[in-house]
Amino acid sequence: MSRYQACFQALRARRERAFIPFFVIGDPDYKTSLKAVKAALEAGADMLELGIGFSDPIADGPSIQAADLRALEAGMTVDRCFEFIEEVRGFSDVPMGLLVYYNLLLRRGVDRFCRQAAKAGLDGILAADVPIEEAGPVIEGCKSSGIDPIFMVTPTTTEERMRKILAHADGFLYLVALLGVTGARGDLHPEALRLIRRVRSRTDLPLCVGFGISRPEHVRALSRAGADGAIVGSAIVNLIARNLHNGTKMPEAVRRYVRTMKKQTLPARR
Repeated sequence: MSRYQACFQALRARRERAFIPFFVIGDPDYKTSLKAVKAALEAGADMLELGIGFSDPIADGPSIQAADLRALEAGMTVDRCFEFIEEVRGFSDVPMGLLVYYNLLLRRGVDRFCRQAAKAGLDGILAADVPIEEAGPVIEGCKSSGIDPIFMVTPTTTEERMRKILAHADGFLYLVALLGVTGARGDLHPEALRLIRRVRSRTDLPLCVGFGISRPEHVRALSRAGADGAIVGSAIVNLIARNLHNGTKMPEAVRRYVRTMKKQTLPARR
């Protein structure tokens, strides 16, 4: 049983949903980034979604673009990111997924990248800019290394494409809550709730929703609609950005935020 399967199974037994924070590895530097991740785990994060800094992150908005640049300027490389994942794995057994752009896999070699990711302790890879029709090398590389290939489903995904995705996806499905790039939003788009219902009727895979999720009420609404988890990136990255020069305050800000959001995934008390 994979870490994803075990984690979602345990959460369902407790009638909980997963809270999944996203971090750009090495933002704003290696040590501070590690402190932020530790703070999130101590506050109850069920899983981690991690990103490798990239110069042209086409799926990301200004917040994560800025985080990518900070990580790159701090000297983060793919090898350093694998070291980071290995270090996190040394003190936590939570599932860890990697959101990455295909150029980073292609440059290293997809099979080699996946083998190194698995050795570091990674559980899933989502290549954000690879459509299912061209995902063969990623699927093969992941599965041969024991890593789950994660795929996105958006409000505009056709039935035909969804069938192709469901034939290969594992771990969980990443549901995109809205059209456009990542970024904290004030309101939860109604399309996100419709997408959950639409996909749930077609698969038993866990459904985790990201893009624009930032507030406790967003997580509550997703949970009520049947999502298995909420992925929050830009709101956390913004906390880091606001506390770049305060290494003590930043982890505590992350800890408080994650604790507040995680509470929304617990079963309602009667």
